[in-house]
Amino acid sequence: MTRAPFSIGGIEVAAGERKLVSLPMTALANRTPMALPVSVCHAGEDGPTLFVSGAVHGDELTGVAICRKLLAARSIGLKRGTLLVVPIVNAFGFIGHSRYLPDRRDLNRSFPGAARGSLAAQLAHLFLKEIVGRSDCGIDLHSAAIHRSNLPQIRVDSHQERAYEIAQAFGAPIIVHSGLREGSLRQAAQAMDVPVIVYEGGEGLRVDDLSVSVGLEGVLRVMAHLGMTDRRNPRRPPPELAIGSKWVRADGSGLFRPFRDIGDHVAEGEKIGTVADPYGESETELKASIGGIIIGRANIPAINQGDALFHIAKVENASRLGERYDRLERKLADTMPDEDEIL
Repeated sequence: MTRAPFSIGGIEVAAGERKLVSLPMTALANRTPMALPVSVCHAGEDGPTLFVSGAVHGDELTGVAICRKLLAARSIGLKRGTLLVVPIVNAFGFIGHSRYLPDRRDLNRSFPGAARGSLAAQLAHLFLKEIVGRSDCGIDLHSAAIHRSNLPQIRVDSHQERAYEIAQAFGAPIIVHSGLREGSLRQAAQAMDVPVIVYEGGEGLRVDDLSVSVGLEGVLRVMAHLGMTDRRNPRRPPPELAIGSKWVRADGSGLFRPFRDIGDHVAEGEKIGTVADPYGESETELKASIGGIIIGRANIPAINQGDALFHIAKVENASRLGERYDRLERKLADTMPDEDEIL
């Protein structure tokens, strides 16, 4: 029996077909229409529906690049289920190189939204209704904010069994426990019984090959884990679970000079950077508040008192994780899969 078509936005996608469907939203002040485009890949056999989304924050381009590579491949090997790919959720922020929407709201604090609410609320409502509501699970792709970098990592509520299982299947170097935040996509999806994991990697307004490679591989691993493809996932060590994390903040303003980078293993009390007065009258040492691995770091030299400079995750074996990240940098940078060869 032929599988029933997938219906979204008044468009039907037949079994074995792939279509780009635009979900109408609103218009700009100059009457330019705006929509939420979603690429629908509907396999010939029954299976789960997975959504993959990028640019919920408009200035985070890592997810856009991952989605592009996934969709540009000659074949993603989809055999069962349905894949919904939304490379750019927040088109307004993406066009304006901004994290936010024109109403200055953070989309990831605006869920579940409302059909007649603010612009952010309307977009959140549309995404939740049309994408999350049609899915069994999801992967939301992010990067750090501008002027910061994140180690490739998965954030998930480790107490949510189904979401944690997907997080482990993704295979990022580290999983950071992150509770559900009010107004977030994860919280709204969980309320609908749709487990969602968040991938973090790279820097805002930048695309780095390593974060894209780890993210692309992770999406493919999840698809295989869900039985959507016949791909055999290569063996790799299980991700390390962070049992806590802390930010090292600046005690004063000045010029930030880091001595350590993301992926580095640090000991508690170790000197990891300095903040110096521009006039050369003082210099303050930055020391690791806990032992662990650096999963986030500021990249801009001019900083203010209280700025978050290093994000350190506490893991049981930070040195092993640091070595694994080093291997990833060496291996994945040299073996970035071509779009026609990702399988």
